[in-house]
Amino acid sequence: MQTDKLISMLATNAEPVAPGAVRRRLAVVLVAGGAGAFVLMLAWLGIRPDLAEAAREPMFWVKLALPAALLVTALVAAARLARPGVRTGHAAEALLVPVGAIWALAAASLASVPGEQRMALLLGDTWASCPFNIAALSVPAFLAAFWAMRGLAPTRPAAAGAFSGLLAGAVGATAYCLHCPEMAPPFLGTWYLLGMAIPAAAGAIAGPRLLRW
Repeated sequence: MQTDKLISMLATNAEPVAPGAVRRRLAVVLVAGGAGAFVLMLAWLGIRPDLAEAAREPMFWVKLALPAALLVTALVAAARLARPGVRTGHAAEALLVPVGAIWALAAASLASVPGEQRMALLLGDTWASCPFNIAALSVPAFLAAFWAMRGLAPTRPAAAGAFSGLLAGAVGATAYCLHCPEMAPPFLGTWYLLGMAIPAAAGAIAGPRLLRW
């Protein structure tokens, strides 16, 4: 087939992408994924009974700030990767800021207690279930994020899938904060990050299969 005929065929019935399509689709991810995670958390786990008292503690807001900061970074990166040929910019470096901050708090927390108490700070009471609960709560946002990306034009599907998964994991972790009783920095810096890494890894694996076009 001649090149000009191929171009003509590909251009047939082509329509421009609606302005603001990326913004609108990612807004759906936040609204639908956030609502889904919150409803799932309510129905499955429930809000911690001492939430009002916990909200008076600075560490409660630090706990919320960790997934919130990762959510913003993943959202910006996903918005860039949804456009063909656009790179993530400094998204990878930006991830190091909240991660480094919580690890610094964790190190200070561990250094402030005797050695025999450090394992309790790291494991808390819910280490075995925390990452998997976060991953489960991320499922609505994960599905919404892949729906959004499939309607756009990512040309780096693995990276787009990874940041979509991280976005979903951060949404799930934010909802999980309203249930989880743990507030020790070593716990948050280990198990919360692992919980958000699970959907990010799943997204990186699924991206090349589901986001190719």
